[in-house]
Amino acid sequence: MESVEALVAHIQGLSGSADELAQLHGLLKQADGDALRAHSAGLLPFLSHLHPGTHSLGYLYLLDSFVSSSANLRAHAGGDLLVTVADFLTSCSADQIRMAPDKFLNVCRVLKNEVMQLNAPIRGIAPLRAAVRKIQTSSEQLTPLHAEYLMLCLLAKQYKAGLSVLEDDIFEVDQPKDLFLYCYYGAMIYIGLKKFRKALELLHNAVTAPMSSLNAITVEAYKKYVLVSLIQSGQVPSFPKYTSSTAQRNLKNHTQIYVDLSTCYGTGSYSDLETFIQSNAEAFQTDNNFGLVKQVLSSMYKRNIQRLTQTYLTLSLEDIASSVQLNTPKEAEMHVLRMIEDGEIHATINQKDGMVSFNEDPEQYKSSEMVEHIDSSIQRLMALSKKLTSIDQNISCDHAFLMKSGRERARFDYDDFDSVPHKYF
Repeated sequence: MESVEALVAHIQGLSGSADELAQLHGLLKQADGDALRAHSAGLLPFLSHLHPGTHSLGYLYLLDSFVSSSANLRAHAGGDLLVTVADFLTSCSADQIRMAPDKFLNVCRVLKNEVMQLNAPIRGIAPLRAAVRKIQTSSEQLTPLHAEYLMLCLLAKQYKAGLSVLEDDIFEVDQPKDLFLYCYYGAMIYIGLKKFRKALELLHNAVTAPMSSLNAITVEAYKKYVLVSLIQSGQVPSFPKYTSSTAQRNLKNHTQIYVDLSTCYGTGSYSDLETFIQSNAEAFQTDNNFGLVKQVLSSMYKRNIQRLTQTYLTLSLEDIASSVQLNTPKEAEMHVLRMIEDGEIHATINQKDGMVSFNEDPEQYKSSEMVEHIDSSIQRLMALSKKLTSIDQNISCDHAFLMKSGRERARFDYDDFDSVPHKYF
């Protein structure tokens, strides 16, 4: 290959128009590989002659070659290299880096690994968030960087930062593993924020996604799906019909202790559930789910109080405490007050005689806020319906789909023909 100096000169001179970039890309491909990596140890100083935003494609090739050497990473661990990579991810041109997506993903993963080794995941959040937006062709596309970014948010306990990508509607998925990890990590972020309904949506997607063989991510997702379902609604829904047969046949066999926990929860006995959890605490701790399991136990009080609202119009705090196995009426009052504040029940407490009156939902669905909420929900559903119609039309015109459906139709037509008695011919 040409000297590094000559290559840098080409990068400086051919980073303008689309034709120039195409020519530069050809030169970079020729220099890439063993030839460029033979000079990788001396590439870092040359980056100072390039602008990460103007010369993004060439900058990316040189940076990728440098960080692909473990020796270079060891020599510059925790130094200016991390700043250099972070600045590049933040400043680079999206159009240019998309010409070499694999190299861009490699540089991003190097950044993620470096901040994890430094035990400073928060340093990677802003650069990776920028990188997600740079590599995406639209906000509906799921990239391999989504899971990497969400993992850093989890490790840094910056759960709200994860919402910046979780609030997008995803319709385009290239690799199944990216989807499973995105759903799993995203659900953990929502769990950290106590947004259990949103967590359930993502866990549901991980559990019901098409699969030909069971994977470890789905098994772990189902464990959390059981726990979050119990916390949120007090029961675990059955598998919907569109769940893969692989998941329906095998998931419960790999998560039997969680199935048993759900069964025990269904009895409504706090003491029995507490005993079951204590006897299996080690297994739950091994799965890193013991914190969620304790929340399941705590939710038993709430669930039993909710059951009382379906039977009684008024009840004393003492009777509530006795019914749900709380120690004192004061504890019962604390739980009822918290549930009233969270909107989980509608009730009033008479402090004088210690009586609780359970009421109907006071929402009249006619306030301006409720009208806006309903309108936004309708608009979202209309947009989703339009998107699904478009996807359905694209699938119905897909050559591979038509070929497969044609073969299936021919096979069924032949079977039907063969089953007709010969006396009709």
